[in-house]
Amino acid sequence: MTDAALPIPANDLRQAVEARLKKRHAQEMRFRLYGRLAIIVALTFLVLLIGRIVHQGYTTFIDYRIGVPVYLDPARIDKADPTGANYDLMVSEAVLKKLGEQDDEFGRKAGKVAEIMSNDLGFQLLAKVRTDPSLIGQTVTVTGPLKSDAALYFKGEIRRAIPQGERKLDDQQLDWLDKLKASGAVSSGFNFGFLTRSDSTEPEQAGVLGAIVGSAMMLLVTALLAVPIGVLAATYLEEFAPKNRWTDLIEVNINNLAAVPSIVYGLLGLAVFINWLAVPRSSPLVGGLVLALMALPTVIIATRSALKAVPPSIREAALGIGASRTQTVFHHVLPLAMPGVMTGSILSLAHALGETAPLLMIGMVSFVPGVPAGFTGAATVLPVQVFIWENASERGFHERTAAAIIVLLVFMIVMNLAAILVRRRFERRW
Repeated sequence: MTDAALPIPANDLRQAVEARLKKRHAQEMRFRLYGRLAIIVALTFLVLLIGRIVHQGYTTFIDYRIGVPVYLDPARIDKADPTGANYDLMVSEAVLKKLGEQDDEFGRKAGKVAEIMSNDLGFQLLAKVRTDPSLIGQTVTVTGPLKSDAALYFKGEIRRAIPQGERKLDDQQLDWLDKLKASGAVSSGFNFGFLTRSDSTEPEQAGVLGAIVGSAMMLLVTALLAVPIGVLAATYLEEFAPKNRWTDLIEVNINNLAAVPSIVYGLLGLAVFINWLAVPRSSPLVGGLVLALMALPTVIIATRSALKAVPPSIREAALGIGASRTQTVFHHVLPLAMPGVMTGSILSLAHALGETAPLLMIGMVSFVPGVPAGFTGAATVLPVQVFIWENASERGFHERTAAAIIVLLVFMIVMNLAAILVRRRFERRW
């Protein structure tokens, strides 16, 4: 007997190899198919999400306005104190006159007209009288938005087919709106007011300017804190720190901090910055501080990866011609790693911009009608503005919620596009 294996016939060996080859090819084809299916599913959900948001919010950018000539009756306006007059009633009566309607003794028709006219028209009249009191006794034309429910009727969100008791506008108000539009008093166009106004209790007057400015100021604070500190910390850990258990412990903790839920940073900011350091609540400064804590681990990790990508030969060459360790790092290694550093920093800032939970914890959910006056003044930001409008009871705010999300997405797409351009512009291949 012998332990030597019996020779395998050539035909059997060939069949076994072909069978294994066929199996590998089938596995590869299945893997490619699963990958394509995963991409298709992801793109489908992305298209559905963006399509739903755009479909719900694009009508916000269409504005319906009305121009009304209003007689400023001297008997109803006191020149010494013009603020005491009821300008909204004057506008309603002017619209009734334009419609050829007579009000009853209780003023019910004027009240119903007031429900489809924005009080912005009354404020405009008051501003004109304050600026030029000689207008009293004359007819002045003011142009302003319709009430949000009236605009929703023209946008098809409120339909006559719905029973009168189940909609906010009755048949008479819808008839008036049709008549005003047919007469040319109502016009439509791009809603610039949505981008140039701040928050308001009236949906038709609410805009995102205050939230955009607040987001930009908060992001500036975040960038000024997170990027320098993160880059310097990463440079020290990667280039100068000794490799021992303490640096390993720090590295593990930084990686863990990057995965901590964002609301935890909000609780930390509430305890440290507001309760202990007395930083003003709901300000861009405290918001930027909290988001800087959240973005810091990501900046450190991205910077370390960029530094590792620089070939060791660069360091060796610099040291070889007599450069010190500090000169090698700051004159050669860090500049070469800067494209990766900038890309990681921009992406971490874009991620921080979309955070809502930590900002709610530090009181940025309050109603702020104007543009923030400074870094310590009250402000709101785009994600929180979306949160506030979504929880409002007025239907017009729901439309504006989707529009604010579109503005936020555009803001983030621009930042991501900047990161891609920076990477491609300064990318180096070793």
